[in-house]
Amino acid sequence: MELAYIPSPSRGVLYLGPIPLRGYAFCIIIGVFVAVWLGNKRWIARGGRPGTVADIAVWAVPFGLVGGRLYHVITDYELYFSPGRDWVDAFKVWEGGLGIWGAIALGALGAWIGARRRGVAMPAYADAVAPGIAFAQAIGRWGNWFNQELYGHETHLPWALHITSSEGGRVPGYYHPTFLYESLWCVGVGFLVIWADRRFKLGHGRAFALYVAAYCTGRAWIEYMRVDDAHHILGVRLNVWTAVVVFLLAVTYLVLSARRRPGREAVVERGASDDPDAGEAEADTGEGETKAEAKDAKADVTEAEKAEKTEKTDPEPEPESETESGPDAEAGVKDTADSGKKG
Repeated sequence: MELAYIPSPSRGVLYLGPIPLRGYAFCIIIGVFVAVWLGNKRWIARGGRPGTVADIAVWAVPFGLVGGRLYHVITDYELYFSPGRDWVDAFKVWEGGLGIWGAIALGALGAWIGARRRGVAMPAYADAVAPGIAFAQAIGRWGNWFNQELYGHETHLPWALHITSSEGGRVPGYYHPTFLYESLWCVGVGFLVIWADRRFKLGHGRAFALYVAAYCTGRAWIEYMRVDDAHHILGVRLNVWTAVVVFLLAVTYLVLSARRRPGREAVVERGASDDPDAGEAEADTGEGETKAEAKDAKADVTEAEKAEKTEKTDPEPEPESETESGPDAEAGVKDTADSGKKG
């Protein structure tokens, strides 16, 4: 008997009358809301419009759910299409089984479609939502706790996970809570991306690439601890190979992007500023020029135009007459005449 352990829920679903309320689904929904909320805050801070992240998420989330389910079904097809299995179960998402690799891949396609419709550059959008996705994964992993799945080797550590279900070939006992390890890792990844983005001003998709690389690093060693059935290549679990390949791709993108397109996008969404002249100023800025610099330049041009107009409107001083006039001149003529008389 373990003195300290993490208990598993007695059941993963509650019923509100005939309506089932599943813990796994709630974790996914809460994660999506957190990702959209944080992504919206970061997007506005970058100069984007409120609501843009949610509008694009309307495309990204359904695509992500379909992609996550497809990856799971394809890589574990024997669970649904083997003799004695019911293929209809492949559509029961609420019972668990969403592959993050497929969710990110197809979710990115949905986000790209939504970004195109909004006229938003996909790399800037990906940078804004990257830490939110990491936090959403951290919350979503608790859905595995409700379903008593994806645990590691047997252990007697104080934080061991107590599995009580015997369904699906489970053996009740105390195991490494790999769902918890991955959840905590994802929280760390989210804060890492936020810090690095503030420190290094990451742009052009590099914040998203950092999230991918950091997540893959943790997923590789956590995957080694899991004991659920999985396909192996050269004795290594398929998801470990996937994590290694995706990690290398993300790091390659980070290096090449930093060389070819350093800095951060000055404008992430056209017409997002309240200043009616901002769009014109932003259009003239290069990659390394900020909005404030553009406004200063425009102000300098405006002041120069005003000075030029002032010079044109001010009357020029009249030139002095070559002949003197006035009382002094008349007095001089009179003196000349008097001297002429005297002589």
